Amino acid sequence: MSGLDTLDTPALIVDVERMGRNLTTVTGDLARAGVAVRPHWKTSKCVEVARRQLALGAVGFTCSTPAEVRALGDAGFRGLLWAHLAVGVHKVGFAVEAVRRYGVTLMVDSAAVARPLDAALSEAGLVADVLLEVDTGLGRTGVEPVAAVGVADQLAGLPALRLRGVMTHEGHLYGLGADRAVLDAAASASASALGGVAQALRAAGHVVEVVSVGSTPGLAAGPYVAGVTEARPGTYVFEDGNQVRLGTCTLDDCALTVLARVVSTQRSGTAIIDAGSKAMSSDAVSAETGYGMVLDQDCRPLDAVTFPRANEEHGFLTGSGTSALAVGDLVRVLPHHACATVNMWSELVAVGPDGSYERWPVVARH
Repeated sequence: MSGLDTLDTPALIVDVERMGRNLTTVTGDLARAGVAVRPHWKTSKCVEVARRQLALGAVGFTCSTPAEVRALGDAGFRGLLWAHLAVGVHKVGFAVEAVRRYGVTLMVDSAAVARPLDAALSEAGLVADVLLEVDTGLGRTGVEPVAAVGVADQLAGLPALRLRGVMTHEGHLYGLGADRAVLDAAASASASALGGVAQALRAAGHVVEVVSVGSTPGLAAGPYVAGVTEARPGTYVFEDGNQVRLGTCTLDDCALTVLARVVSTQRSGTAIIDAGSKAMSSDAVSAETGYGMVLDQDCRPLDAVTFPRANEEHGFLTGSGTSALAVGDLVRVLPHHACATVNMWSELVAVGPDGSYERWPVVARH
Protein backbone atom coordinates (compact mmCIF):
# COMPACT_ATOMS: atom_id res chain seq x y z
CA MET A 1 0.00 0.00 0.00
CA SER A 2 1.47 3.32 -1.08
CA GLY A 3 1.67 6.40 1.07
CA LEU A 4 2.53 4.73 4.37
CA ASP A 5 6.06 6.14 4.30
CA THR A 6 4.58 9.63 4.70
CA LEU A 7 3.09 8.79 8.09
CA ASP A 8 4.77 9.36 11.42
CA THR A 9 5.21 6.17 13.41
CA PRO A 10 3.89 4.41 15.30
CA ALA A 11 0.39 4.76 13.86
CA LEU A 12 -2.79 2.72 14.13
CA ILE A 13 -3.85 1.92 10.58
CA VAL A 14 -7.29 0.91 9.33
CA ASP A 15 -7.59 -0.53 5.85
CA VAL A 16 -10.92 1.05 4.87
CA GLU A 17 -11.59 -1.37 2.03
CA ARG A 18 -11.12 -4.44 4.23
CA MET A 19 -13.21 -2.93 7.00
CA GLY A 20 -16.00 -2.14 4.55
CA ARG A 21 -15.95 -5.68 3.26
CA ASN A 22 -16.25 -7.06 6.79
CA LEU A 23 -19.17 -4.78 7.60
CA THR A 24 -21.00 -5.50 4.36
CA THR A 25 -20.58 -9.26 4.58
CA VAL A 26 -21.70 -9.68 8.19
CA THR A 27 -24.60 -7.23 8.03
CA GLY A 28 -25.81 -8.66 4.73
CA ASP A 29 -25.64 -12.27 5.91
CA LEU A 30 -27.55 -11.46 9.09
CA ALA A 31 -30.16 -9.37 7.27
CA ARG A 32 -30.89 -12.22 4.88
CA ALA A 33 -31.50 -14.43 7.91
CA GLY A 34 -33.83 -11.86 9.46
CA VAL A 35 -31.41 -11.13 12.31
CA ALA A 36 -30.69 -7.56 13.38
CA VAL A 37 -27.14 -6.43 14.10
CA ARG A 38 -26.38 -4.17 17.08
CA PRO A 39 -22.56 -3.93 16.89
CA HIS A 40 -20.48 -3.74 20.04
CA TRP A 41 -18.86 -0.34 19.73
CA LYS A 42 -16.04 -1.04 22.18
CA THR A 43 -14.00 -2.39 19.28
CA SER A 44 -13.70 0.82 17.28
CA LYS A 45 -14.68 3.60 19.73
CA CYS A 46 -14.88 5.69 16.56
CA VAL A 47 -17.92 7.69 15.49
CA GLU A 48 -16.93 7.50 11.83
CA VAL A 49 -16.97 3.71 12.01
CA ALA A 50 -20.35 3.79 13.75
CA ARG A 51 -21.76 5.94 10.93
CA ARG A 52 -20.66 3.34 8.40
CA GLN A 53 -22.16 0.51 10.44
CA LEU A 54 -25.44 2.40 10.72
CA ALA A 55 -25.50 3.14 6.99
CA LEU A 56 -25.18 -0.59 6.31
CA GLY A 57 -28.17 -1.48 8.47
CA ALA A 58 -27.15 -1.62 12.14
CA VAL A 59 -30.22 -1.13 14.35
CA GLY A 60 -28.20 0.51 17.10
CA PHE A 61 -25.07 -0.10 19.13
CA THR A 62 -23.92 -2.02 22.16
CA CYS A 63 -21.80 -0.08 24.65
CA SER A 64 -19.62 -1.19 27.54
CA THR A 65 -18.96 2.03 29.43
CA PRO A 66 -20.81 5.25 30.31
CA ALA A 67 -18.26 7.12 28.18
CA GLU A 68 -19.23 5.04 25.13
CA VAL A 69 -22.93 5.64 25.76
CA ARG A 70 -22.39 9.38 26.10
CA ALA A 71 -20.18 9.59 22.99
CA LEU A 72 -22.70 7.86 20.76
CA GLY A 73 -25.74 9.42 22.42
CA ASP A 74 -24.39 12.96 22.14
CA ALA A 75 -23.52 12.28 18.47
CA GLY A 76 -27.19 11.53 17.83
CA PHE A 77 -27.12 7.73 17.74
CA ARG A 78 -30.05 5.84 19.25
CA GLY A 79 -30.89 2.16 19.73
CA LEU A 80 -28.17 1.97 22.39
CA LEU A 81 -27.79 -0.99 24.73
CA TRP A 82 -25.61 -0.50 27.80
CA ALA A 83 -24.30 -4.05 28.23
CA HIS A 84 -22.96 -3.62 31.72
CA LEU A 85 -24.52 -4.14 35.12
CA ALA A 86 -25.25 -0.72 36.62
CA VAL A 87 -24.22 -1.30 40.23
CA GLY A 88 -23.34 1.48 42.68
CA VAL A 89 -24.64 4.98 43.11
CA HIS A 90 -22.65 6.49 40.24
CA LYS A 91 -23.62 3.90 37.63
CA VAL A 92 -27.25 3.85 38.76
CA GLY A 93 -27.27 7.63 38.44
CA PHE A 94 -25.78 7.39 34.98
CA ALA A 95 -28.36 4.78 33.98
CA VAL A 96 -31.13 7.25 34.83
CA GLU A 97 -29.35 9.96 32.82
CA ALA A 98 -28.88 7.63 29.84
CA VAL A 99 -32.51 6.54 29.83
CA ARG A 100 -33.69 10.14 30.03
CA ARG A 101 -31.35 11.55 27.40
CA TYR A 102 -30.91 8.68 24.95
CA GLY A 103 -33.58 6.08 25.64
CA VAL A 104 -30.91 3.51 26.45
CA THR A 105 -31.83 -0.13 27.07
CA LEU A 106 -30.31 -1.49 30.28
CA MET A 107 -29.09 -4.94 31.28
CA VAL A 108 -29.77 -6.81 34.55
CA ASP A 109 -29.09 -10.33 35.76
CA SER A 110 -30.72 -10.29 39.20
CA ALA A 111 -33.25 -8.53 41.37
CA ALA A 112 -30.35 -7.23 43.45
CA VAL A 113 -29.13 -5.29 40.41
CA ALA A 114 -32.63 -4.32 39.29
CA ARG A 115 -34.12 -2.91 42.50
CA PRO A 116 -31.84 0.15 42.89
CA LEU A 117 -32.36 0.93 39.19
CA ASP A 118 -36.11 0.68 39.60
CA ALA A 119 -36.06 2.97 42.64
CA ALA A 120 -33.94 5.62 40.92
CA LEU A 121 -35.94 5.50 37.68
CA SER A 122 -39.22 5.66 39.58
CA GLU A 123 -38.04 8.72 41.47
CA ALA A 124 -37.17 10.33 38.13
CA GLY A 125 -40.53 9.39 36.61
CA LEU A 126 -38.95 7.15 33.99
CA VAL A 127 -39.48 3.62 32.69
CA ALA A 128 -36.55 1.76 31.10
CA ASP A 129 -36.43 -1.19 28.75
CA VAL A 130 -34.21 -3.97 30.09
CA LEU A 131 -32.72 -7.19 28.79
CA LEU A 132 -32.13 -10.09 31.16
CA GLU A 133 -28.58 -11.35 30.83
CA VAL A 134 -28.31 -15.16 30.79
CA ASP A 135 -25.10 -17.13 31.35
CA THR A 136 -24.80 -19.69 28.56
CA GLY A 137 -21.30 -20.89 29.39
CA LEU A 138 -18.96 -17.98 30.07
CA GLY A 139 -19.41 -18.11 33.86
CA ARG A 140 -19.04 -14.37 34.32
CA THR A 141 -22.23 -12.37 34.85
CA GLY A 142 -25.71 -13.51 33.85
CA VAL A 143 -28.41 -15.58 35.50
CA GLU A 144 -28.30 -19.36 35.18
CA PRO A 145 -30.92 -20.49 32.63
CA VAL A 146 -32.87 -22.52 35.22
CA ALA A 147 -33.24 -19.43 37.41
CA ALA A 148 -34.24 -16.99 34.66
CA VAL A 149 -38.01 -17.28 35.10
CA GLY A 150 -37.70 -16.56 38.82
CA VAL A 151 -35.71 -13.38 38.16
CA ALA A 152 -38.15 -12.32 35.45
CA ASP A 153 -41.02 -12.79 37.90
CA GLN A 154 -39.24 -10.46 40.33
CA LEU A 155 -38.66 -7.89 37.57
CA ALA A 156 -42.38 -7.91 36.83
CA GLY A 157 -42.95 -6.36 40.22
CA LEU A 158 -40.68 -3.41 39.49
CA PRO A 159 -42.76 -0.73 37.73
CA ALA A 160 -39.89 1.32 36.29
CA LEU A 161 -38.34 -1.66 34.45
CA ARG A 162 -39.91 -3.15 31.34
CA LEU A 163 -38.51 -6.56 30.33
CA ARG A 164 -38.02 -6.69 26.57
CA GLY A 165 -35.94 -9.80 26.12
CA VAL A 166 -32.85 -11.83 26.89
CA MET A 167 -29.20 -11.58 25.95
CA THR A 168 -25.96 -13.51 26.35
CA HIS A 169 -22.30 -13.12 25.58
CA GLU A 170 -20.76 -16.40 24.49
CA GLY A 171 -17.22 -15.33 25.41
CA HIS A 172 -16.36 -18.87 26.45
CA LEU A 173 -15.89 -19.66 22.75
CA TYR A 174 -12.51 -17.95 22.88
CA GLY A 175 -11.15 -20.72 25.08
CA LEU A 176 -12.24 -23.64 22.91
CA GLY A 177 -9.39 -23.67 20.40
CA ALA A 178 -9.34 -23.43 16.62
CA ASP A 179 -11.57 -26.37 15.66
CA ARG A 180 -14.37 -24.61 13.79
CA ALA A 181 -16.76 -27.53 14.19
CA VAL A 182 -16.33 -27.34 17.96
CA LEU A 183 -16.71 -23.55 17.99
CA ASP A 184 -19.79 -23.57 15.79
CA ALA A 185 -21.40 -26.32 17.86
CA ALA A 186 -20.73 -24.36 21.05
CA ALA A 187 -22.13 -21.16 19.53
CA SER A 188 -25.26 -23.01 18.43
CA ALA A 189 -25.63 -24.57 21.88
CA SER A 190 -25.30 -21.16 23.52
CA ALA A 191 -27.94 -19.65 21.25
CA SER A 192 -30.22 -22.64 21.75
CA ALA A 193 -29.92 -22.29 25.52
CA LEU A 194 -30.85 -18.63 25.26
CA GLY A 195 -33.77 -19.49 23.00
CA GLY A 196 -34.91 -22.04 25.56
CA VAL A 197 -34.91 -19.36 28.23
CA ALA A 198 -36.97 -17.10 25.96
CA GLN A 199 -39.54 -19.87 25.48
CA ALA A 200 -39.73 -20.52 29.21
CA LEU A 201 -40.24 -16.82 29.92
CA ARG A 202 -43.03 -16.59 27.37
CA ALA A 203 -44.69 -19.66 28.82
CA ALA A 204 -44.59 -17.92 32.21
CA GLY A 205 -46.38 -14.90 30.78
CA HIS A 206 -43.45 -12.59 30.09
CA VAL A 207 -43.02 -10.62 26.87
CA VAL A 208 -39.79 -11.52 25.05
CA GLU A 209 -39.20 -9.51 21.89
CA VAL A 210 -35.40 -9.62 21.79
CA VAL A 211 -33.21 -12.74 21.85
CA SER A 212 -29.68 -11.38 21.48
CA VAL A 213 -26.39 -13.25 21.09
CA GLY A 214 -23.01 -11.60 20.98
CA SER A 215 -19.54 -12.63 19.87
CA THR A 216 -17.44 -12.56 16.72
CA PRO A 217 -16.22 -16.19 16.90
CA GLY A 218 -19.85 -17.29 17.18
CA LEU A 219 -21.02 -15.34 14.13
CA ALA A 220 -21.01 -18.27 11.73
CA ALA A 221 -23.53 -20.28 13.74
CA GLY A 222 -25.13 -18.70 16.80
CA PRO A 223 -27.21 -15.96 15.14
CA TYR A 224 -28.77 -18.48 12.76
CA VAL A 225 -30.31 -20.65 15.46
CA ALA A 226 -34.10 -20.50 15.35
CA GLY A 227 -35.52 -17.84 17.64
CA VAL A 228 -32.49 -15.53 17.70
CA THR A 229 -33.47 -11.99 16.73
CA GLU A 230 -30.24 -10.03 17.16
CA ALA A 231 -26.44 -10.35 17.08
CA ARG A 232 -23.93 -8.06 18.81
CA PRO A 233 -20.49 -8.75 17.29
CA GLY A 234 -17.66 -6.32 17.93
CA THR A 235 -14.31 -7.50 16.59
CA TYR A 236 -15.75 -8.36 13.16
CA VAL A 237 -15.33 -4.74 12.08
CA PHE A 238 -11.51 -5.03 12.09
CA GLU A 239 -10.79 -8.70 12.91
CA ASP A 240 -7.46 -9.48 14.61
CA GLY A 241 -4.86 -12.13 15.37
CA ASN A 242 -7.13 -13.89 17.85
CA GLN A 243 -9.80 -14.32 15.19
CA VAL A 244 -7.28 -15.59 12.64
CA ARG A 245 -6.10 -18.26 15.09
CA LEU A 246 -9.70 -19.24 15.86
CA GLY A 247 -10.44 -19.61 12.16
CA THR A 248 -13.10 -16.91 12.27
CA CYS A 249 -11.37 -15.02 9.48
CA THR A 250 -8.24 -15.02 7.35
CA LEU A 251 -5.33 -12.63 7.41
CA ASP A 252 -6.79 -10.96 4.31
CA ASP A 253 -9.83 -9.92 6.38
CA CYS A 254 -7.79 -8.10 9.02
CA ALA A 255 -8.20 -4.34 8.69
CA LEU A 256 -6.30 -3.06 11.75
CA THR A 257 -2.52 -2.94 12.09
CA VAL A 258 0.07 -0.88 13.92
CA LEU A 259 2.55 0.74 11.58
CA ALA A 260 6.05 0.91 13.05
CA ARG A 261 9.56 1.71 11.91
CA VAL A 262 12.81 -0.08 12.63
CA VAL A 263 14.99 2.23 14.72
CA SER A 264 17.92 -0.01 15.67
CA THR A 265 19.63 -3.20 14.48
CA GLN A 266 22.64 -3.14 16.77
CA ARG A 267 22.34 -6.78 17.85
CA SER A 268 22.26 -9.84 15.64
CA GLY A 269 18.87 -11.55 15.59
CA THR A 270 17.08 -8.49 16.94
CA ALA A 271 15.48 -5.41 15.40
CA ILE A 272 14.03 -2.65 17.55
CA ILE A 273 10.88 -0.85 16.40
CA ASP A 274 9.26 2.33 17.68
CA ALA A 275 6.03 0.62 18.80
CA GLY A 276 6.09 -0.75 22.33
CA SER A 277 3.66 -1.78 25.03
CA LYS A 278 1.84 1.56 24.88
CA ALA A 279 0.98 0.93 21.24
CA MET A 280 -0.02 -2.73 21.42
CA SER A 281 -2.01 -5.28 23.37
CA SER A 282 -0.64 -8.65 24.40
CA ASP A 283 -4.17 -9.96 25.03
CA ALA A 284 -4.11 -13.31 23.23
CA VAL A 285 -6.73 -16.03 23.69
CA SER A 286 -4.46 -18.97 22.91
CA ALA A 287 -0.96 -20.05 23.87
CA GLU A 288 0.33 -17.30 21.58
CA THR A 289 2.63 -14.88 23.36
CA GLY A 290 4.09 -11.51 22.52
CA TYR A 291 2.49 -8.51 20.88
CA GLY A 292 1.27 -9.64 17.49
CA MET A 293 2.12 -10.97 14.04
CA VAL A 294 4.82 -9.01 12.20
CA LEU A 295 3.95 -8.16 8.59
CA ASP A 296 5.53 -6.21 5.76
CA GLN A 297 4.00 -3.03 4.32
CA ASP A 298 1.60 -5.09 2.18
CA CYS A 299 0.40 -7.16 5.16
CA ARG A 300 2.34 -10.29 4.25
CA PRO A 301 3.88 -12.17 7.19
CA LEU A 302 7.60 -11.70 7.65
CA ASP A 303 9.24 -15.10 7.86
CA ALA A 304 11.15 -15.95 11.02
CA VAL A 305 10.31 -12.67 12.76
CA THR A 306 8.43 -12.56 16.08
CA PHE A 307 7.51 -9.80 18.53
CA PRO A 308 8.01 -11.43 21.95
CA ARG A 309 8.56 -8.46 24.24
CA ALA A 310 8.32 -4.70 24.52
CA ASN A 311 9.24 -1.71 26.61
CA GLU A 312 6.89 1.24 26.72
CA GLU A 313 8.07 2.84 23.46
CA HIS A 314 10.19 0.07 21.93
CA GLY A 315 9.33 -3.32 20.50
CA PHE A 316 11.82 -6.19 20.25
CA LEU A 317 11.57 -8.14 17.00
CA THR A 318 13.57 -11.37 17.09
CA GLY A 319 14.41 -14.26 14.81
CA SER A 320 16.65 -14.97 11.86
CA GLY A 321 14.36 -12.96 9.57
CA THR A 322 15.40 -9.74 11.28
CA SER A 323 18.65 -9.87 9.32
CA ALA A 324 16.69 -8.55 6.33
CA LEU A 325 15.49 -5.50 8.26
CA ALA A 326 17.36 -2.19 8.19
CA VAL A 327 17.03 1.03 10.14
CA GLY A 328 14.16 3.02 8.65
CA ASP A 329 12.22 0.03 7.32
CA LEU A 330 8.48 -0.03 7.93
CA VAL A 331 6.65 -3.02 9.35
CA ARG A 332 3.03 -3.58 10.32
CA VAL A 333 1.96 -5.52 13.39
CA LEU A 334 -1.35 -7.36 13.49
CA PRO A 335 -2.52 -7.11 17.12
CA HIS A 336 -3.84 -10.12 18.99
CA HIS A 337 -6.87 -8.17 20.23
CA ALA A 338 -8.23 -5.26 18.20
CA CYS A 339 -10.46 -3.87 20.97
CA ALA A 340 -7.70 -3.60 23.55
CA THR A 341 -5.30 -2.10 21.00
CA VAL A 342 -7.68 0.62 19.81
CA ASN A 343 -8.15 1.71 23.42
CA MET A 344 -4.45 2.62 23.52
CA TRP A 345 -4.82 5.23 20.77
CA SER A 346 -6.45 8.63 20.27
CA GLU A 347 -6.91 8.28 16.53
CA LEU A 348 -7.16 5.81 13.66
CA VAL A 349 -5.45 6.49 10.35
CA ALA A 350 -8.01 5.32 7.79
CA VAL A 351 -6.20 4.38 4.59
CA GLY A 352 -8.10 4.03 1.33
CA PRO A 353 -7.29 1.73 -1.62
CA ASP A 354 -5.40 4.54 -3.39
CA GLY A 355 -3.17 5.18 -0.39
CA SER A 356 -4.88 8.39 0.65
CA TYR A 357 -5.81 8.63 4.29
CA GLU A 358 -7.96 10.42 6.86
CA ARG A 359 -7.56 10.69 10.62
CA TRP A 360 -10.55 9.44 12.62
CA PRO A 361 -10.70 10.26 16.35
CA VAL A 362 -10.94 7.45 18.91
CA VAL A 363 -13.19 8.57 21.75
CA ALA A 364 -14.51 7.24 25.04
CA ARG A 365 -11.22 5.58 25.92
CA HIS A 366 -11.28 3.93 29.31
